[in-house]
Amino acid sequence: MQSAKFIYTPFLLIWIMACSPNESKEDRAGEKSIETNELALNTLTDTEKAQDWELLFDGVSTQGWHSYLGDETTWQVAGGILYTEGGNGDIVTDAEFEDFELLVDWKIQDQGNSGVFYHVIEAPEYPRIHHTGPEFQLIDDENYPQELLDTQKTGAISDLKAPDVLASNSPGEWNHTRIVVQEGQVEHWLNGEKVVEAEMGSPEWEELVANSKFAEFDYAKVRKGRIGLQDHGDPVAFRNIKIRVL
Repeated sequence: MQSAKFIYTPFLLIWIMACSPNESKEDRAGEKSIETNELALNTLTDTEKAQDWELLFDGVSTQGWHSYLGDETTWQVAGGILYTEGGNGDIVTDAEFEDFELLVDWKIQDQGNSGVFYHVIEAPEYPRIHHTGPEFQLIDDENYPQELLDTQKTGAISDLKAPDVLASNSPGEWNHTRIVVQEGQVEHWLNGEKVVEAEMGSPEWEELVANSKFAEFDYAKVRKGRIGLQDHGDPVAFRNIKIRVL
């Protein structure tokens, strides 16, 4: 399920830098609501600091992240944006989180595919992050080169529970994701709309897992793990990644 990647890095950088920190509020007026600090990327407001938010991406380096089952990441940083051209492998946070609220801005390319994972167990017996961690699906719902199930569309708990509404912006535009995990309760939010709600470990959840491709894995068996960003082979960009422990 991989799509074509950019061949020439300069064109990729143009795509990444589009709608960069220098864009005006007027430039963003046509986008769906994005709950983010429009004045300064990858920073915390005084209110966020008082609420114990912390940045997972400092805007200038990959500090705090590493390749899954590896060391230093080959993802890149430019213009306050963390990105991969595709083919650089998945990355995860150095730290582990249990109950949390996570915010992240992201954008994909036409026909692109990626995801944000949580409660990832990093161990050699799990060669892929989706073997253990639930995924907030990021994908081009309209133009992906293969027909998508509802459980594979943006905002879904990937391959498990479909979003109640499709709320993503077009490829090339920024989106805002919010993930809340507390005492087994999971909420996926996209551009200001709650699109998925579930209870990990509930009878409904266990039935969904049993009927999914995750049935053979130790999927969502723990309530603490790393945050992961997926390189599915397509260019994807992230910014304003911040978390608050609940």
